[in-house]
Amino acid sequence: MNERKNKSKATHVKEFSVGGEGTRIHKLLAHGGFGSRRKIEKAIVEKKIYVNNQLAELGQLVNLKDKIIFNGKPVFLNKETVLPRILIYHKPEGELVTQHDPDGRPTVYKNLPKIRQAKWISIGRLDFNTSGLLIFTSSGELANKLMHPRFEVIREYSVRILGTLTDVQMDLLKQGIELDDGQAKLDSVQYEGGEGANKWYRVTIKEGRNREVRRIFEYFNLTVSRLIRIRFGDIMLPSYLKRGMYEELAQKHVIEILKEHQIETANFKIPQISNSRKKINS
Repeated sequence: MNERKNKSKATHVKEFSVGGEGTRIHKLLAHGGFGSRRKIEKAIVEKKIYVNNQLAELGQLVNLKDKIIFNGKPVFLNKETVLPRILIYHKPEGELVTQHDPDGRPTVYKNLPKIRQAKWISIGRLDFNTSGLLIFTSSGELANKLMHPRFEVIREYSVRILGTLTDVQMDLLKQGIELDDGQAKLDSVQYEGGEGANKWYRVTIKEGRNREVRRIFEYFNLTVSRLIRIRFGDIMLPSYLKRGMYEELAQKHVIEILKEHQIETANFKIPQISNSRKKINS
């Protein structure tokens, strides 16, 4: 399938000038698709970013005259602001959400289309044995707004467990229980049926701590045998998108999502690309 690639870097430059004070480096690089603001700040702490041959500092202001090196590669500041890209992927079980795995296990990134002068940022993670909806974007700002806990974006899952929740347990899950890393609760939990010992539930939650849904059920000594994410915010996993397939969202849909999350879209240049779908050959 034909995959057209962005020819320009997705940097947001209306807030800095050629010679003025500029904009904060973590914000600039996040807009450019180099990662979320948190990841950029972590890279600065880890001494992976240089500005004009000097180590970058947290909160440092940069402008178009500055020479930025990130992970040993130059960052080219572009005066055009290219519309971010958003891609949805149906992750199968048995893949890691990481760029590289030292043990050689398969990762989701090897199945994604190439993106020039930017990178795909994963909106949250799914563990090795969890399948379902993964969202990727080239916009660090959008990634931040979807992942940061203060925005309380809903995640919805289909959960198959060995056993049955009682009415009392379902109420407790909605009120909140104590896990090792703090309180956790489900916003909703609904019985979906099942056969034999296997029972299905549909649950929603507003945060994404490590293995949180699994640990919530383990609190009641109930083992999760299947876990599928079916929604993240307003983005659903389409029924036609089979495991191992991805689809890039149409630009109209991207603009709607950006506006929904209060991201200005008026100054974006819209490249001529169409939404695409691809099946991964296993």
